[in-house]
Order: sequence, then structure tokens, then C-alpha cells
Amino acid sequence: MAPLTEAQIRKAFVNQSKGQSTRMNLPDLSAQTWEDLDFLGWFDPRSPTRTYLVTERACEVRGVAMRITQGAASRGRKSMCDLCLTVGPVALMVAPRAGRSGQQGDSVGLYACTDLACSLYVRNKRKVDTPVVQETLTVDQRVARLTANVDTFLARVTR
Repeated sequence: MAPLTEAQIRKAFVNQSKGQSTRMNLPDLSAQTWEDLDFLGWFDPRSPTRTYLVTERACEVRGVAMRITQGAASRGRKSMCDLCLTVGPVALMVAPRAGRSGQQGDSVGLYACTDLACSLYVRNKRKVDTPVVQETLTVDQRVARLTANVDTFLARVTR
């Protein structure tokens, strides 16, 4: 993933207002290992139930604001992440749909790694403390699967 600027990130969100995007807390962008990321995911340090996911596809930056459901943040139960298929601590993250349907309360959920480090898991740069099923896929194939799963989730939010 190419490095993103604060302005690009704030303009990217499809399911929150411009004001909400202006007020959200961003991670330290200079500390990111951009070459290892397929998406930038982070928690709001002032509101740990708020999470964000930003990615770039075909020169278009898109972002989704999500919330961790009540109770899921503290449990961090071990299950399979819908994005990277890593078995480890996951939480249900719910994103309001973009546009009018999201304003009326329609949302999309997914189970994702509680640290949103899916890109690092598929590249074997970070490990989970649970037994791992060995895959026969290459790292490039796992990255392609992760990218497709993120794109599918974004499509569901914007539908």
C-alpha cells in the first residue's frame, strides 16, 4: 500500500459525515510499515469501540468507520477473521452502510482480528498464540485473498 496522507484518509470515508471524519483520531502515519499493509486499520484511542479501515484500490482511497459491538471488545474470543482467515482473537465490527440506508440504521458486520493486523498475519510478520492450520497457499495468494475480502466488505458497505 502506498503511504497515505492525513487529508487523503479524512476524505476517504464513505459512511460518516465530513465533520465526523474531521474529528476522528488518526494513528501515527509515520510509524506505519506501508509496504506491508493492504489496508490501514486502527482503533480510536479515545473511544476503543471505534475502529477504522482505509484502503486504496485503483488510485481511489476508501475508508469505513466501524464499531465493535458491546461485550465483544472485552472478550476477544478466538475465532476466524473474515478478512485474513487467521484464527485468533476476533471481534464483531459493525459498519453503518453508506448513504441513506446507513442513516436509517442499516449496517454490515464482520468478524475481524481485534488488532486489525490482518496484513501482517498473512505475510507471517505477526503470529497468533493459537495453533495454526498450515495452508498450502503462498504469501501472495493469501494477500490476494485478503484484498478480495476487504473489497467485498467495502462493496457491502457501499451497496
